[in-house]
Amino acid sequence: MSAGLTLWLGGAMLVFLAASATLRHYVDNSKFWVLLIALCLYTLGNLMMVRLMRESGMAVAISVSAVLQLVLASAVGLTVFGERPTLQQAAGLALGIVAVALIVWPHRGQG
Repeated sequence: MSAGLTLWLGGAMLVFLAASATLRHYVDNSKFWVLLIALCLYTLGNLMMVRLMRESGMAVAISVSAVLQLVLASAVGLTVFGERPTLQQAAGLALGIVAVALIVWPHRGQG
């Protein structure tokens, strides 16, 4: 994954994290305008994913994005909202990190 694409992925993850945190805020107060903001942020994040899918392929882009969102959203839940994962959930997060590392690990051409 190129440096520019990695930076774009980071931006998409920030948008998705903002969307997740906004949606969690909606759960607490049920104000419709908060829900609309969350939906707009999710839409923006998905539009950003189009470039990632175009340049790195759907399988890599979606897999990396999904696991990064899982790990980062869990970190926000832990630090901002005081949520605590169980040992089994923490193990799942660790396996997700290993999975992303294996997906993006540089490989030599077959030839």
